[in-house]
Amino acid sequence: MIYDLIIKGGNVVLKDKVIKNDIAILNGKIAAIAETIDHKAEQIIDASEQYVMPGMIDTHVHICEPGRTEWEGFLTGTKALAAGGTTCYADMPLNALPATVDRHTLQLKAEAAHGKNYIDYAFYGGLVAGNLERLEELSDEGVIAFKCFMSTCGTDHPDDFSNVDDYTLFAGMKKIAELGKILSIHAENALITDRLGEELNAQGRTSAADYVSSRPVFTEVEAVKRALYFGKETKCPIHFVHISTAEAVEEIMNARSGGQDVSLESCPHYFTISSEQLEKIGPAAKCSPPLRSMEEQEKLWKKLLEGKIDMLTSDHSPCPPEMKYSSSNNFFEVWGGITGCQNSVDLMFDEAVLKRKLPITHFSRMISSNPAERFNIPNKGEIAVSMDADIIFIDANRSYVVEEEGLYYRHKHSPYIGRLINCRITKTFVRGKIVYDLDQGIVGKPIGKALKLKYGRSHLNLI
Repeated sequence: MIYDLIIKGGNVVLKDKVIKNDIAILNGKIAAIAETIDHKAEQIIDASEQYVMPGMIDTHVHICEPGRTEWEGFLTGTKALAAGGTTCYADMPLNALPATVDRHTLQLKAEAAHGKNYIDYAFYGGLVAGNLERLEELSDEGVIAFKCFMSTCGTDHPDDFSNVDDYTLFAGMKKIAELGKILSIHAENALITDRLGEELNAQGRTSAADYVSSRPVFTEVEAVKRALYFGKETKCPIHFVHISTAEAVEEIMNARSGGQDVSLESCPHYFTISSEQLEKIGPAAKCSPPLRSMEEQEKLWKKLLEGKIDMLTSDHSPCPPEMKYSSSNNFFEVWGGITGCQNSVDLMFDEAVLKRKLPITHFSRMISSNPAERFNIPNKGEIAVSMDADIIFIDANRSYVVEEEGLYYRHKHSPYIGRLINCRITKTFVRGKIVYDLDQGIVGKPIGKALKLKYGRSHLNLI
């Protein structure tokens, strides 16, 4: 037998251990894992002194095509994802125009995505006021899950996304439970955060610190508790996106201990940038929920190290520079979204594994196997025989400074520019094909495929 590729001598991150092994790849799949593989291969790559891991599955990405491709399109967005060690992602139902809220808008997005992705992908469907009767058709078309906002979102554009009221949330949960799908929720109390923001603006208080104070910890915690109660009543599986507070984590863990089907994610920026740094970094670091204080950040780190954060996602939410750096000094008017997917893996590997000694196997589960399991993504998320050869190399002995010139985003702004990261992604493979190489950059043409997802839902079994 002649393999397509053999990866030699890397520190291979398996589900429960790290071992120096060779990996053989044939027809896009992992065909063999052994201490030494001496068979012939079309290509042999030496991975000595590097970690060989499953690629990240980023289940929270905003690609703005169609309709807002000038913000970020599939080509630029997936180049950045590939360079950052992501091999599969799920695209949120916003910020494209039209928003993905029915079969027609999903088909428009699928057509726009075809042939433009460097990595594999799936789509979310949206839950918004007025589309309850459209949820089943979105499920039939294979959306990975549904997404809703409890906080105010969207614009005046008629095709934009909008947040749910409590009735829509409750009724949508009932329907999504019947469909056997998961509802991902942005949990912040809309009424309180909006009114606090209005009051501060009326007082002329529009700094970065004022913005943060308009979205206090309790507004996230309250929304989480309300959604959990609705979920308990409807038996709807819930996934909370970008959780920023330890108190919210504990509410979710308590609900899970009580038998509720619920999971959560957080994002690198909540662990690596504090609200005290926001004024200095500026609009590039504005997000919602906002960055938290150093004290709150340390509490969140404690939850991660205790194994209470199920997965890490980027919440990559790009926009043009003029929406971030306008002439206005009003921080409330700045677009709230962080351009960051190119640094999800290396940044958190540095901070969690190298600096805080989180086991690499645990880190790998957070970025790969847990998302695959929770969202029923077949054949991905693990280095094992018969799985897709979605693989990345990480050199833990190579440091670099994030620079604008090295970013693949359509608009090259990021809160991480100028930051030293003490490891580096050196290669990314999608189904055994190299799509990124540190020396060569992006390799070849887009090969990403739309995923055909399993139906039903999965329960996480975390260690």
